[in-house]
Amino acid sequence: MTYLVFSILIAFLMGAAVIFIRMKAQNYPVNAKKIILPPVFMATGALMYVVPYFRLTGMEILESVIIGFIFSSVLIVTSHFEVKDNQIYLKKSKAFPVILISLLILRTILKVYIGNSVHPGELAGMFFLLAFSMLLPWRIAMFLRYNKIKRRLAQTS
Repeated sequence: MTYLVFSILIAFLMGAAVIFIRMKAQNYPVNAKKIILPPVFMATGALMYVVPYFRLTGMEILESVIIGFIFSSVLIVTSHFEVKDNQIYLKKSKAFPVILISLLILRTILKVYIGNSVHPGELAGMFFLLAFSMLLPWRIAMFLRYNKIKRRLAQTS
């Protein structure tokens, strides 16, 4: 029980840090590197699957990827860019922190619900895959939108 409370507390602190960082990042122009690098850095975490403790069954992989894609669709729909002084910025959204908090709460509920029936290593592997499956499509969509705006800016220059 202590582990569960501690892990939920850490998850919420990390979520608060992500919200703070994302809100500050909206004050600075976006570039391709800032969009692409987070999934690249996160991909190194997949090395956890080398250790049998974290390996997943086919069904667990499927469940994690599907839920990740569903979560990413919410982020894709609510993430927009705007152009200021010929620079591309992530558009400020009051919904963004609410969405991140909601996703964090939903993720925590899922963790508590399935935590009793799934081995802790598999659970960690599932939530890493869920997070990666959420981040990757969102960042790909952002990158495609960014490039479209960048091409449009280059044409008007």
